[in-house]
Amino acid sequence: MEAPIAFFIFNRPKQTAKVFEAIRQAKPQHLLIVADGPRKEVSEDVHKCRQAREVVSKIDWPCEVVTNFSDVNMGCKYRVSSGIDWVFAQVEKAIIIEDDCLPHPSFFPYCNELLNKYKHDTRITSISGHNSQLKGSRISDSYYFSRYDCVWGWATWRRAWKNYDLDMKLWETICDGDWLIDVLGNASAVKQWQRIFQITYDGNIDTWDYQWRFACWIQSGLTILPNINLVSNIGFGADATHTIIPSELANLPTAEMPFPLQHPEFVIRNAQADRYVDNTINLFWRLKKAIRRYSPLLFKL
Repeated sequence: MEAPIAFFIFNRPKQTAKVFEAIRQAKPQHLLIVADGPRKEVSEDVHKCRQAREVVSKIDWPCEVVTNFSDVNMGCKYRVSSGIDWVFAQVEKAIIIEDDCLPHPSFFPYCNELLNKYKHDTRITSISGHNSQLKGSRISDSYYFSRYDCVWGWATWRRAWKNYDLDMKLWETICDGDWLIDVLGNASAVKQWQRIFQITYDGNIDTWDYQWRFACWIQSGLTILPNINLVSNIGFGADATHTIIPSELANLPTAEMPFPLQHPEFVIRNAQADRYVDNTINLFWRLKKAIRRYSPLLFKL
């Protein structure tokens, strides 16, 4: 497998083992492993973090492995963002997967092919393996273009990640403008995302990925999403960081991506699929529930 894989782990050795087995079957030539350290206030973290790191130490195929392990707990926001910074300081492109995102074997060649096909196309900011269109297929091509990125198994390039800003410094400049209505074309969705971005900018949520969505949107970036689901999130539960509340998006079945890929003839956003996300997948409701114990300020908005 040509494209480097970046694997992010923490304190869940069982999930780590399942995802690592999928990586082992893909046999990447380059593997970058990022690990967060144990939390001081959680005594069992020391043992669980050690177990997770032992899982990924068992490399039995020809592979160049580099690691970035933290001795202290950095938290989701700083560990993932700094880890991806570290990844792209070393490689031009990468498939990024966390310890709770279990990919179908065809996820890896799908990402690998599209990383090469769109490497110079600055309209495309990322490639995702997750499809949340719960009503099923809407297109005949292998994938479509969306304004909504999904980081449950994804890939991108250094050229796109360079626009990432953890502090979202540009938000203060444009937060009162009309740019979001130009992006979303939906007043309800605008109100929702203004709140989410403001909460993120204020530092009231321990996350890194809303900053990534902001970076993509202000560059008019598009994400590639597969026509079938290639990644299942197996991390929902009480031991999760954000995916605590049960969801219909948890443990979605995956299917094999047929090859050769059927490429769309045009790079045009699939507005119908995005409207489904706007109207059916109530993102702000999920955000409120998922971070209830982290950000009580949210419920005053």
